[in-house]
Amino acid sequence: MIPRYSLPELAKIWEPENKFNIWLKIEILVCEALAKRRQIPLSAVTEIKKKAKFDIKRIDEIEKEVKHDVIAFLTCVSENVGEANRYMHLGLTSSDILDTTLAVQLKDSAKLILKELEFFRDAVKEQAFLNKDVPTIGRSHGIHAEPLTFGLKLAVWYEEICRNINRLKRAKECIAYGQISGAVGTFSNIDPTVEEYVCKKLGLKPAPVSTQIVQRDRHAEFFTTLAIIAGSIDKFATEIRHLQRTEVLEAEEFFSKGQKGSSAMPHKRNPIISEQMCGLARVLRANSIAAMENIALWHERDISHSSVERVIGPDSTILLHYMLRKMTGLVKKMIVYPKNMRKNMEITGGLYYSQSVLLALVRKGLSREDAYSLVQRNAMKAWEDKGAFISLLKKDREVKKYLSEKELNKVCNMKDQLKNIDKIFKRVFKNKK
Repeated sequence: MIPRYSLPELAKIWEPENKFNIWLKIEILVCEALAKRRQIPLSAVTEIKKKAKFDIKRIDEIEKEVKHDVIAFLTCVSENVGEANRYMHLGLTSSDILDTTLAVQLKDSAKLILKELEFFRDAVKEQAFLNKDVPTIGRSHGIHAEPLTFGLKLAVWYEEICRNINRLKRAKECIAYGQISGAVGTFSNIDPTVEEYVCKKLGLKPAPVSTQIVQRDRHAEFFTTLAIIAGSIDKFATEIRHLQRTEVLEAEEFFSKGQKGSSAMPHKRNPIISEQMCGLARVLRANSIAAMENIALWHERDISHSSVERVIGPDSTILLHYMLRKMTGLVKKMIVYPKNMRKNMEITGGLYYSQSVLLALVRKGLSREDAYSLVQRNAMKAWEDKGAFISLLKKDREVKKYLSEKELNKVCNMKDQLKNIDKIFKRVFKNKK
């Protein structure tokens, strides 16, 4: 991933230095396990640990000739180890190293992403409680519907983030499987206890059964989970973009001193972080499709998945980590405009009470169809004439037959509309951090 969208703590997981360190660690762990089984001398393991090292430039140089990265790595290490190198890579295939390393990298990436998810969750929770009782208009199809509170919008986000945390925990468990099982997974030249030893040391579980590779449905699940989380971020960012529209302006991204929004128009304050999030989410969704394409490989393995994973592994994890960090900052500094929310609510003159009036008329004995027609007639007039809905109802002779002005005022009550917000909050945040 390009530096613009990378944070160093996750990016270093995918750097060549770290990758080759894991390769070397696996090779040494295999030697340790073989020594425990008395298949190779303990002195050889000591010698390998003492002398084994690699040089990335030398690996690249060898790979240009041999066209195989694992062989290039082993050749480089053997140049430093000397005679004891003959005990390295015994009974292994390249995928034993590659797949087990990938599992470590994805597991380590998931740990960091989970931390960022938790920070994001906590930032959203804080804003939810700050805005729990701030009324705003709910919209369906982009059109005014009924009131809710801005805090309730954020409570919806919070609950979704909690689900995403649980999803990623499950995906992390699913991906944390290694293999040291040989050319086609039969352990033909290595004992299964070696795999158990290596995986335990790396914090992995042994794949119960493998071919030449760990099966790619695991990876598809992992990358799909990342895409779902990115989809949630996309959803949240889209909401902020809509709320920051000039004619809406109910919330907006923080605009720092010295920040500029346009090279041509000095007045612009654009939702650039939110727009960036929506764009980057597209990359993660596309990468999840590539991961699903990797499930179907030829027989016990082909190499078509490898090139894909070299791209989507670092790109998806680094991007999501970055996106979560940015979204946490956005939410923490987000500017909320309660006065604008109230002003926007009143544009329709109380149309958002239409259901309350409908139900009040039904309770008075009207059929639902007649009550609906009566309310809709006044609602459409309010839409078309930019009139006040409640005022129109109070003047309507037919409405007055069933509801007095006092009863209408009682029905058209904001407090009544929002009476269950506290209950919803208790349900959402009960027993949660």
